[in-house]
Amino acid sequence: MLLTVKNLKTHLDSGAEIVRAVDGISFDIKKGETFCLVGESGSGKSITALSIIQLIPKEICHHPEGQIWFDYRHDDGTQEQVNMLALDDDHQSGIRGARIAMIFQEPMTSLNPVYTIGDQIIEALQLHWPELDYDKAKQRAIEALAQVQISDPEQRVDEYPHRLSGGQRQRVMIAMAMACEPDLLIADEPTTALDVTVQAEILRLMKELQERKGMGILFITHDFGVVAKMAHKVAVMRNGVIVEAGSLQQILKQPKHHYTQELLAALPENMIRIRAEAGGKQTLVQAANKPILEVENLKVHFPVKKGLWGRTASYVKAVDGIDLTINEGEIVALVGESGCGKTTLGRALLRLIEPTAGSICFSGTNIVPLKHRDMQPFRTHMQMIFQDPMSSLNPRLNIVTTLTEPMAVHGIGENQEARLDLARQILLRVQLSESHLWRYPHEFSGGQRQRIGIARALVLNPKFIVCDEVTSALDVSVQSEILQMLLDLRSERQLSLLFITHDIGVVEYVSDRMVVMKAGKIVEQGLTDKICHAPQEAYTQQLLAAVPRLYG
Repeated sequence: MLLTVKNLKTHLDSGAEIVRAVDGISFDIKKGETFCLVGESGSGKSITALSIIQLIPKEICHHPEGQIWFDYRHDDGTQEQVNMLALDDDHQSGIRGARIAMIFQEPMTSLNPVYTIGDQIIEALQLHWPELDYDKAKQRAIEALAQVQISDPEQRVDEYPHRLSGGQRQRVMIAMAMACEPDLLIADEPTTALDVTVQAEILRLMKELQERKGMGILFITHDFGVVAKMAHKVAVMRNGVIVEAGSLQQILKQPKHHYTQELLAALPENMIRIRAEAGGKQTLVQAANKPILEVENLKVHFPVKKGLWGRTASYVKAVDGIDLTINEGEIVALVGESGCGKTTLGRALLRLIEPTAGSICFSGTNIVPLKHRDMQPFRTHMQMIFQDPMSSLNPRLNIVTTLTEPMAVHGIGENQEARLDLARQILLRVQLSESHLWRYPHEFSGGQRQRIGIARALVLNPKFIVCDEVTSALDVSVQSEILQMLLDLRSERQLSLLFITHDIGVVEYVSDRMVVMKAGKIVEQGLTDKICHAPQEAYTQQLLAAVPRLYG
């Protein structure tokens, strides 16, 4: 057995309180086997992984019980069963990276911002293979970057982390972890920030390395589609304990624990099936034929400046000639890979980014030539829910200020008391308590912050909202609640939504029409059901084929 965890308990010191983050779990992983650990945020999945690799600071963590046995392979090829909890720091350091590697969930905080990505991969290689000279280590680093589909790896190897996108940084973390070809790979949500095509390639690469080297994988994820593609065995975790474990087929097709059943029922793929069995599409509002937004030949080009005098050498054509119509009460999904221009298009529609050319007609008025003061009346009707609510909420403002300040700017509410009453109503509508008004963003979970982002968009009673990856970082149960909430709000308010996402399951569940974007252009658009079941363009076919499905 490559890894055996017996009755592991990990307790964290939080002031006077002891948090039982992991409370007596047991599992094992064989060589060449993938063990998927699933569950919602706060269930203890990541703490389990960090306990195995012994990366939690000892001053805040202790293990009152448990053993973590690892089949350690020495450099001479001999094997030894070692208890990770009993090893000293030097022995643990020798195992980390070379024999057990970890892909962390948040690459920006895991990569050193003052070193190039190449230097960081080279450091890991030379630490565990001292005989490897710099030139050979750099060449291996370039090969590792090429394996995870980093474009121009020869140039990218000398880039700093802040110059890469989130998806590219995640690929660098994967390249770094896999460069030393470990015996056990711990992958903590490794594909959350990746496009479906890159995700498919990364999963293929991990399986290929696993087959070639007999590598065991502990795969932590909330994506059951990925679980269906990768897992041999699955364990479902909640509140620090494993509530159910078994083979992949047993968990997916015959779940016994009610929590597992709830998680599976909350997946968009199952929500669609349940809705169909109940008698058709759960659309309470029929989109009108009257357009609320008409876009013609929209372009957003960013200049690339070079030389001492900042001469414009070329342009990045982020949005390059888009024609798009959204009707009243309609939900249009915008899909495509990172860098295709989805977010830029969404921001340009609201004039948060100035268009280079083209027209944007909102309710019959072209808003592109309007000056800032003339745009003010339109701001109440056009809102955006941002991808990362933590970075879009002001950490110094409590929620009551976040919600009432926009109302005061736009003259909504007779006085502060009236605005406060509206804020209470909106919070209740997004399933938060009135008491939350007096808290600050850091006091909320990710799902709660996303609800606050939705509330902030709703306080002005808009007609059109751009939703930018609003469910990408959420647990499946929270995601299903947010999606249902948006459908209900569409029904109540005749809202029109542009829903930017890379999750095709969400697209199928929530949208009426689907728009596929590539390299700044729309390559295909039409009814969601039609495109998902009979895509015409090769790029759309490639996107849909890369989506990991729960069944089949």
